[in-house]
Amino acid sequence: MVEHEQTMHVIALMSQKGGAGKTTLALHLAVAAQIQHKESAIIDLDPQASATSWGDSREADTPVVVSAQAARLPQVLDAAEAEGAKLVFIDTAPHSESAALAAARAADLVLIPCRPAILDLRAIGTTIALAQLANTPARVVLNAVPARGNLAHDAAKAIGTYGVAIAPHHLGQRTAFQHALTLDLTAQEYEPRGKAGEEVQALHTWTQQQV
Repeated sequence: MVEHEQTMHVIALMSQKGGAGKTTLALHLAVAAQIQHKESAIIDLDPQASATSWGDSREADTPVVVSAQAARLPQVLDAAEAEGAKLVFIDTAPHSESAALAAARAADLVLIPCRPAILDLRAIGTTIALAQLANTPARVVLNAVPARGNLAHDAAKAIGTYGVAIAPHHLGQRTAFQHALTLDLTAQEYEPRGKAGEEVQALHTWTQQQV
């Protein structure tokens, strides 16, 4: 029997700290994939269901957002693949190690969003350990980076002590991200030629090279 190449890739957005930007990253990367005509889906494991609410309120039919429990993750992923999804993003909840571990084990890549602030930097150790326990490659993505100052550089040095790679592209601290989500859009839809959209596109292109 001839083995088929993997047709769907799974990326888990994980952080054991709230407010790191998991949902923002999942929504923006999923839309970036759709813009490039690559069917994407988001599986929302967070009981707060922020991604699901965004998807429900949105005029566009894509990307599909499905609310699920971690125990049902394999079945939901099978359904996504059967529906033709090529890229699935798993949005996980903070403070839920069991759900995060399930997501990491199901994923081809773990992205760990992290703000360049001391409390966030101290908190990523647990998330990195979960990715390592699942034996899944992990990359840190700096999020909400101020336009001025050396915070991104200083954060990169601090993250380097954990022995995990950092994405070469980050998301800046830009109002377009918040304005877009308020309108049930993403930055690249809200402001197609804006800096925020450019950052998302660069990060998306790099992410695809990792899987």
